[in-house]
Amino acid sequence: MERTLDRDGSLFWILKGMRGLLSVPAIILTISMIGFAGLARESGVDWIHAAFMTFAIWALPAKIIIVGAITAGLTLPAAALAVALSSVRLMPMVVALMPELRTPRSSKLSLMALSHFVAITCWVFAMEHLPSVPRDKRTVFFAGFAVTLTLLNTVVVAVAFNLMGQFPPIVTGALAFLTPVYFFLSLFGSAREASGRYGLFVGIVLLPPAHWIAPDMDILLAGIAGGVLAHLMALGAARRSRPRIEDGPR
Repeated sequence: MERTLDRDGSLFWILKGMRGLLSVPAIILTISMIGFAGLARESGVDWIHAAFMTFAIWALPAKIIIVGAITAGLTLPAAALAVALSSVRLMPMVVALMPELRTPRSSKLSLMALSHFVAITCWVFAMEHLPSVPRDKRTVFFAGFAVTLTLLNTVVVAVAFNLMGQFPPIVTGALAFLTPVYFFLSLFGSAREASGRYGLFVGIVLLPPAHWIAPDMDILLAGIAGGVLAHLMALGAARRSRPRIEDGPR
């Protein structure tokens, strides 16, 4: 169908973005959403609420946090704070993505609306494909992928919630575990600098001692320390790879 459409038209690029739903990252995310549906069901959350969380919160880790908060009986302000702190990690992604989407004719309202759909999967997909998309079509291309993926997974959660009562807990946990595995592989593959790859591995190594020192802040401590060490490692590797300049004649 794309072949019969004008490449300069918005519909062509919307469909081009929607075709990304068949990519491996999108498929893995959808499977992980089935795991979330099982988690929400076992936690006593209504299917309508689970589907609403999928569209309104979107990021899977934040949804898992709020379901855990409901199960633990936390107050609304405490649950909101936990979700907000989890979602702060998405701010650098929004800051990095918006300049790639923005054009002189882009409205702030449309960019703010699209920022809601920025999560790991959508961000990695956009940063990988946007350079090959004309700048004036990038917003519709991203919307075609991100908005459609969000709506699809909202429906998937609603349907899976009502159909997966027979799944054993270990299957539900395995489906949910696909998400962090995919996050790691996606971040590693999309890292443009060596420091990004170093940071992933150094953070994993530092996580056990960080958990022993401060269990409530282990991820934060491991992330900060791992990022600093990874940056220093990348600087050292860059210096060693520089060709040495021989001294000229004196």
